[in-house]
Amino acid sequence: MAAQTAVPSTFAARAGRGWRSLLAAVVVLAVGCGGVVYAANQSVQGAKKEEGGFDGDAPTAILIEASSGSVLFEKNADELRAPSSMMKLMTAEVVLNALKKGDIKLSDEYRISENAWRRGGAPSGTSTMFAAIHSKVSVDDLLHGAIIQSGNDACIALAEGIAGNEQSFAADFMTKRARELGLLKSTFANSNGLPDPGNKMTVRELAMLARHIILTYPDMYKLFGQKEFTWNKIRQQNRNPLLNSMPGADGLKTGYTKEGGYGMVGSAVQNDTRLIVVINGLEDSEDRATEAKKMLEWGFRSFETRTLMAANQTIGYARVFGGDSRSVKLTSPDPIKVMVSKNGNDKLLARIIYSGPVKAPIAAGQQIGVVRVWRGADVAVESPVFAANTVGTGSTMRRALDGAQELVIGMFRAGIEKL
Repeated sequence: MAAQTAVPSTFAARAGRGWRSLLAAVVVLAVGCGGVVYAANQSVQGAKKEEGGFDGDAPTAILIEASSGSVLFEKNADELRAPSSMMKLMTAEVVLNALKKGDIKLSDEYRISENAWRRGGAPSGTSTMFAAIHSKVSVDDLLHGAIIQSGNDACIALAEGIAGNEQSFAADFMTKRARELGLLKSTFANSNGLPDPGNKMTVRELAMLARHIILTYPDMYKLFGQKEFTWNKIRQQNRNPLLNSMPGADGLKTGYTKEGGYGMVGSAVQNDTRLIVVINGLEDSEDRATEAKKMLEWGFRSFETRTLMAANQTIGYARVFGGDSRSVKLTSPDPIKVMVSKNGNDKLLARIIYSGPVKAPIAAGQQIGVVRVWRGADVAVESPVFAANTVGTGSTMRRALDGAQELVIGMFRAGIEKL
């Protein structure tokens, strides 16, 4: 059932003050929603070039702010494409998660099988860390080889060491972990992104994955910014061109296959703001580097972070079923922030989405739903909202009245659907 509450005047004033044409509102919808509402595929989000917007050549691209997840620009962001070596980010995340849980240790050693050596090592003619056949290499060194040198042999060795074989690693570890992280479209057939019809990712999900790695594993993330690594007496440079050409750049991964084209997941920090760019499908490696740098520079130049709602500020209310109160106050323990255009032309709409009415009893701190902030027709940021206070179970009469009301509303809804 849909419901609407009045916008708190303090929020309306705070959101509008000094923002010129910025429009903000809070609407509470008591409806069930399946997930984040994203811009439609084939979309290009943001102002036109003549209005200060970005104009790029990459077939698929997205630019987000890491802290809030604000989407600053997107183009065909939900189109599935071969991710090439950018898919190694998923293998890295599985390994980093296993390390964090204590399932494996950096000092554990995995054997370089003949399969890993032939398909990903020196004989393969692909990117490799040049690990010797039948040698044992520590997880720490294999991570360095996979991330810095883009070693296909390192990824296969990690997959075989953790899951027994690469196919099981892709199906039972990479896919399972991707779904846990909300990557619902990505599919994996191997550990390294070597050509296979089963390897598909969108630039949006690659950006989500990169943001997760950056925020969840800050210490290990430093590996992505390391400029070189030597193994088997062979020193190799990090393949990320941004590390030497973009101030503040510290990650993440490039990729290329014939079917996927040239792609990159990049990140940089300037003035305490971190942006993440993902592009894919370009025909030239130099175009890839130029496009990624140009998009990051545009983002830093054109946007700034604004706080829409302060931490623990009342955002709205949710209807309660069978409680000693008819509604529950909703807040966020963290400020709700969004990147806005410095020219002040953005129009924002914030909505709280929840399945309701919410059944009592309700504990303070219980997540009730999410607040989504739209920039125009596109979701810019999403953040959970929680009950600010406890709501106990209401009287028998209160529960009966609420039940009768829901019955009437249900009958009315059913009648509308038949029209």
